[in-house]
Amino acid sequence: MINTMTPLKLAAPVLALLVLASCSLAPTYQLPLVDTPSAFKEAVAPQAKANWKEAQPSEEFPRGEWWKMFADTRLAMAANQNLKAAAARLKQSRALGQDARSGLFPQVSSGLGATRGRAAPVSLGLPDNTNEPTGTTYSAQIGASYELDLFGRVASSVDAATADVQKNAALFQSVQLALQADVAQAYFLLCELDSEQILFSGTVDLRAQTLKLVQKRFDEGDISELDLARANAELASAQSEAFGIARTRATAEHALAVLLGKAPADVNFPAQPLSQRSVAMVIPAGLPSALLERRPDIAAAERNMAAANARIGVARAAFFPRLDITGSLGNESAGLGDLFSWSTRTFLLGPLLSMPLFDGGHRQAGIDSARATYEENVAIYRQTVLTAFKEVEDNLADLRILIQQVQAQDNAVRSAERAAKLSHLQYNEGSISYLDVIDADRTVLQQQRAATQLAGARAHSAVSLFRAIGGGWERYGASPL
Repeated sequence: MINTMTPLKLAAPVLALLVLASCSLAPTYQLPLVDTPSAFKEAVAPQAKANWKEAQPSEEFPRGEWWKMFADTRLAMAANQNLKAAAARLKQSRALGQDARSGLFPQVSSGLGATRGRAAPVSLGLPDNTNEPTGTTYSAQIGASYELDLFGRVASSVDAATADVQKNAALFQSVQLALQADVAQAYFLLCELDSEQILFSGTVDLRAQTLKLVQKRFDEGDISELDLARANAELASAQSEAFGIARTRATAEHALAVLLGKAPADVNFPAQPLSQRSVAMVIPAGLPSALLERRPDIAAAERNMAAANARIGVARAAFFPRLDITGSLGNESAGLGDLFSWSTRTFLLGPLLSMPLFDGGHRQAGIDSARATYEENVAIYRQTVLTAFKEVEDNLADLRILIQQVQAQDNAVRSAERAAKLSHLQYNEGSISYLDVIDADRTVLQQQRAATQLAGARAHSAVSLFRAIGGGWERYGASPL
C-alpha cells in the first residue's frame, strides 16, 4: 500500500497535542469566603470602627523577635529539638517539591554493560536442533524519556507540591511561634514565682519579728502561751509555703531549660520579680483583620487547600491520554574492541500514547477522593480562621478585664495592709485577741499573693494575644509600654 499521508497531515496531530500540553484540568483556585466580623468586639469601642479589607495570608512578612519585648534577651531557642525537627520536616518537603518539579524535564540516563547468552534457534527462524553458539554482547547507551504534559498532570503535580512546601514552611513558622510563646510564658512563670518568693520572704521576716514581740509579752506575763504557740505556727506556715514556692520555681526553671534545648544544669536564671509595667501594652482601638493574615496556621490551612485543588487536576488528567517520548542512542558489539565503531551504532526513538480503557471506576474514585479532600480542607480553613478570631477575642477580653481587676485588687491590698496595721496596734493595747491579728495578717498575704498572680495572668494573656495575632503588631501601631 502506498502511504498517501503528507508531512503536513502528519504534523497536524502532533501540533494539536502540543497545544493540549498547555492545558490544565485543575479547577480555578479561589480563596473561599469566610464570614468574619467587621471588628474585634473586645477591642473596638462602639463609636470606633476599624477599616477592614479582604484577608489574604501574609505569613511571609517578618514578625521580628516580638517575644523579646517580654522575656530576657538572653533567651534563645536555636537548640530546641522540636524546632530542629520542624526544620527537618521543612527540608523534607522542599526535597519532595524538587522531586515533583523534576517531572517537567527529560530524564536522561546512561549505561555500559556486557551480556553473555545463547539465543533460542526458533527465535531466529531456525530448526530446534540447530546448534547456536554462545556469545557475548557489549553495549553502551544513552537513553532519554520525557512525558509531554498534554493535560497538565505534571504541572498540577508541581503546583500541589509547591503548595505543600509553602504549607510546611508555614507550619515551621507555627512551631516557632508556639515555641516563642512557650518560652515567654515559662519565663513569666519564673518571674511570678520570684515575686511570690520575695513576698513570702518578707512575710517570714515580719512574722519572725511578730514572734519576738509575742515572746517578749509572754515572758513578761502579759499573754498566755496560746498566743505564743499561734505565732510560732504562723511563722512555720509561712516558711513552709516559701519552701513550696522554691520547689515550684526549680521545676519551672528546668522546664524553661528544656524549651531552650539545654540541660537543666546549664541554665540558671537569677531572681527577677514580675512588675505590672513589664506586661503593660498599648492596644490600638480596632485591630485590622490583616493581623490574622500573619497567623501561620491560617497560611498552612490555605496552602493545604491550594494543594488539594491542584490534585483534582491530577486526578482528572488520568481520564485523558498520556504521551511519553523515549529514545536511546548507543553501540552494541560482540567484541569489546569494536564497541564504539560506527558500524555498531544503534538507536531507538518513538512516542507512546497510552490511555486505560476500563479500570472498574478507579479513576473516578480518584477524582471523588480529591474533591472530598478539597472540601475537607475548605472546612478546616474556615474553622481555623474562626478559631483565630476566638483566641484574639478571648485574650483581648482577658487584658481588658484584668486591668480593672488589678485596680480592684490593689485597693484590696491597701485596705488589708491598713487593717493589719490597726489590728497590731489594737492587740498591743490589749483590745483584741491575737486571733484577730493572725486573721488580718493572713488576709494581707492572701491579697498580696492574688495581686502577684494577677500580674502573672496579665503576662500570660499578653503573650497569648501576641501568639493569637501571629506574632506582634508593630506594623499596625501597637507596642508594649
